[in-house]
Amino acid sequence: MAPRILLARHGQTQWSVRGNHTGRTDIPLLDSGREGAKLLGERLHRAPWAGLPGVEVRTSPLVRAAETCELAGFGERAERWDALMEWDYGAYEGLTPAEIKADRPDWLIWRDGVPGGESVADVTARADEIVAWARSADRDVLVFAHGHILRALGARWLGEDLSFGARIRLEPTSLSVLGWAYGLPAVERWNDTGHLDR
Repeated sequence: MAPRILLARHGQTQWSVRGNHTGRTDIPLLDSGREGAKLLGERLHRAPWAGLPGVEVRTSPLVRAAETCELAGFGERAERWDALMEWDYGAYEGLTPAEIKADRPDWLIWRDGVPGGESVADVTARADEIVAWARSADRDVLVFAHGHILRALGARWLGEDLSFGARIRLEPTSLSVLGWAYGLPAVERWNDTGHLDR
């Protein structure tokens, strides 16, 4: 069996609603984020997922991801892993894209990184470590993490430069699956929020 990696982005927070860059600041989930996490868990415990028996689960230690994992019903199976933490935004922590672009109009995190935080090379190395772990055994993996690091995983799973992450948006509490097609790394599902539809 060729291993797949299932990506679950954490639920909605006050900063994700406002568009603030939330790297290492430990922002809790909103009530809507908690509800979304429960709905994601219900989906993953129904067919065809059936609770994902045999899947190895890891989560970012940051509370918004760890709580999403817990509320989705995978907390007892999950190992916390610092590699899954969000991009360290350094001097841009807490700022919105508009606030950053007022100072640097041509700034793009996927190309430029952030002052006082992680560079593109740093995040690429972290994403590559996660991809190598995911492919290291004959089992699927499920990770609970954050928008930018999960988009970085998408890019690197496909063998693309990290800048490809700019083109693959992820909504809070979304589900994505990276797998294989014709023996090549492929996207099976991306930014799926069907479980949130009412």
